[in-house]
Amino acid sequence: MPDGFLVPDELPAWVPGEVTVRSPDDAWDGVTVRGYRYRDSDVEVPPMRDFMVVAYRRGVTDMHRQLDAGWHHDRLGPGDVSLLTRAADSHWTWTSPIEVVHVYLTREQLTTTCRAMFDREVSDVALHDTIKADDPAVHRTAMLIAQEAAHGGVGSELLVDSLTTQLSVAILRKHANLVFREPDGTACLTFRQEHLVRDHVQGHLHAKLTLDELAATTGLSKFHFARRFRASTGTTPHEFVLRHRVDRARRLLERTGMPLPEVAATCGFADQSHMNRVLRRRLGATPGEVRRRA
Repeated sequence: MPDGFLVPDELPAWVPGEVTVRSPDDAWDGVTVRGYRYRDSDVEVPPMRDFMVVAYRRGVTDMHRQLDAGWHHDRLGPGDVSLLTRAADSHWTWTSPIEVVHVYLTREQLTTTCRAMFDREVSDVALHDTIKADDPAVHRTAMLIAQEAAHGGVGSELLVDSLTTQLSVAILRKHANLVFREPDGTACLTFRQEHLVRDHVQGHLHAKLTLDELAATTGLSKFHFARRFRASTGTTPHEFVLRHRVDRARRLLERTGMPLPEVAATCGFADQSHMNRVLRRRLGATPGEVRRRA
């Protein structure tokens, strides 16, 4: 459990069930989907790393859930939705077989969407812990994401990105408590400026990305850009670019047979030796080892 929190793939150890659908590993950003077919159960669940949406697909049951000190009860069936905030212990008891879809949203996904909606820095996001949320739109969107996990197709990642944003907006509008960060005198990039930088980095990883070039995307001097970028992201522009180079290299190594020199050039490393050194330091493995482990 990273940082003491349960990740989606660890849940079956605590809540045994038959897996009916799962999203592809590492292919989607900010969202994970798992479908389960459950018998009647009485389970205690450690704190989850992600926010969880439970969309009920088949079966009707009496559901009892304990969160903090109190127990809550409702009767749930197809079309219903339960919500659970992240980092909270919970205890669930249900009396009949059910089939559900779990959609897990990362903290980064919800806070990034929140920043885009309100153009303000977010200190914290917490879901209303609801055993039965009356929200057909949330259920419908969760089912569409699960459908992509099951069948996919051309453009699947683009569609899932759109559906994930749609689901995040719906949850933030009606089912979340938001705490915004008070200005502390340290200016940050606006959401639009940060988005422009991210897009530019993603589109030019193969090239040499300079501080002057990144600053130009925001209309700031490189001095003000560097300060605001660090205030917004918690890291330097150089480190940000390097993380993206490593992540893209890892994905190419795991998912393609692209020759190593070409991977290095595509990801903006000086040469294959440079990529070898960086990946060994960052991932604890050489490019060849990363590919063999996939």
